[in-house]
Amino acid sequence: MIVNNKEHQWKPNATVAAIIERDGRFLMIEEETPSGLRLNQPAGHLERGETLLQAVAREALEESGWLFTPRGLTGIYLADTQDGDITYMRFAFHGDAVPPASPPRLDEGIVAVHWLAYEDIAAQTARLRSPVVLQCLADYRNGIAYPLQLIRDLR
Repeated sequence: MIVNNKEHQWKPNATVAAIIERDGRFLMIEEETPSGLRLNQPAGHLERGETLLQAVAREALEESGWLFTPRGLTGIYLADTQDGDITYMRFAFHGDAVPPASPPRLDEGIVAVHWLAYEDIAAQTARLRSPVVLQCLADYRNGIAYPLQLIRDLR
C-alpha cells in the first residue's frame, strides 16, 4: 500500500540560470560558496510569486548587474548535490543583456563578473558550481533552444 505522506514528500529546489553570450564569450559570475570560489552563470532560486522569466531577469541583475531579457529556454536540468540531500531543477534561459548604466551593487558573495570563452570555462571544471553549468553552455552552443511559449504560469 502506498501512503502519501506530505510531511516527507520529496520536492526539488527550482532554480533559474541566465546564459548570456557576447562576442563569443559568456558572462560568468565568481561566487563564494562553502566549497570555495566557484564559477556559475547568474543563477538562483525561484521566489514565491515570481514567474520563471521574472526570476531569471532578477537573478541576472542581482548577480551581474546586467539587465537580462530571456529569448528562449535552453533546457531543464535535474541534478543532485554531491551528498544527494538536495535535488535542483534548473531552468536555463538564453537571451540578451544590457550593461549596467553605473557600477552595480552585486549580491553578497559575488566577488567578480567575468566574460569567458567556452574553452576557458571547460578548462576549469573543478571551479564550476556544478557540472550543470557546463552542460547548459554546451547545450546552448549546440543550438538547443525552446520557445518561451513552452512555459505556462497558471497561477
